[in-house]
Amino acid sequence: MKANQFGFNIGLATNVSVVVEACTNLANPVWSPLQTNTLTSGLYYFSDPQWTNYPTRIYRLGATTFGGRPTAIWRPQVQTGDASFGVQLNQFGFNMAWASGQVVVVEACTNLTNPVWSPLQTNTFTSDTLYFSDAQWTNYPARLYRLRSP
Repeated sequence: MKANQFGFNIGLATNVSVVVEACTNLANPVWSPLQTNTLTSGLYYFSDPQWTNYPTRIYRLGATTFGGRPTAIWRPQVQTGDASFGVQLNQFGFNMAWASGQVVVVEACTNLTNPVWSPLQTNTFTSDTLYFSDAQWTNYPARLYRLRSP
């Protein structure tokens, strides 16, 4: 963080075009593109002059091109709006959507201030949706989940 502004360094390969997006609520995310940058030297400092206008703001990056070729953002999605999201049969769970054959790891942590992410399950999609459930969720006062590639 530089004086009176919020920002972060983005480091990727040279000539990668990156879109910085933000949302204010991960429970119902609406991602808005803030800035598109081409990393001519492989490093770019992004700053958000509007950060003080929001009580919470979450950022993510997406590459639009690499080596002049279009790319796609890695997009397994937790389905928060369907009937399978939440507690079912004393287990917390959710559906994930992505493409058949793809692999995703579900991880959990209990504290975002000092996050220690633990892998819970490695999943291979055999169709475009997959259900994940956590039978241990009641053992923690708070449990946060994320998806990552293996």
